[in-house]
Amino acid sequence: MSLRAQLRAVVEPVVGAAGYDLEDLTVSRAGRRSVVRVVVDRDGGLDLDAVADVSRLVSKALDAAEDRGREIITGEYQLEVSSPGVDRPLTLPRHWRRNIGRLVKVGPLVGRVVGVDDAGVMLEVAGDKAGEKVVLAHEGLGPGRVQVEFNRLDDVADEELADFDDGVEDEER
Repeated sequence: MSLRAQLRAVVEPVVGAAGYDLEDLTVSRAGRRSVVRVVVDRDGGLDLDAVADVSRLVSKALDAAEDRGREIITGEYQLEVSSPGVDRPLTLPRHWRRNIGRLVKVGPLVGRVVGVDDAGVMLEVAGDKAGEKVVLAHEGLGPGRVQVEFNRLDDVADEELADFDDGVEDEER
């Protein structure tokens, strides 16, 4: 069994029992020690407290495996736990579900994810066919990528904009 498979066998049950999905696990060498990178996610996303909790749980599980005589990683290791970045490909139904409301690109199509179910993904198309809705089946969908949006004014309430004081008088505008 490969090192990665051995680690996954120890880490995945602990992460799952805590209510998270193990998205990725890698091991690499950094000088004399190994770096174990664990990427987790869950519905609603993660905050720093959740990442710290998962880090403690994974560390305890690896220590417990070693105490049982099952030394998986020889020597010192550094554990890094994180959430997936915005650049990770959307490949599973749960990835799409967690990105409802976001602008994505899948193949040549760019649209906002407006719905996800077991059958597929519904996108509201952007660009030339703006507003048109299309449903794409999960099979054959291909990986999607979240598109970074720097300004979505429709998400900002009018009251918030009215309270914003940029130092410029209305008459000067």
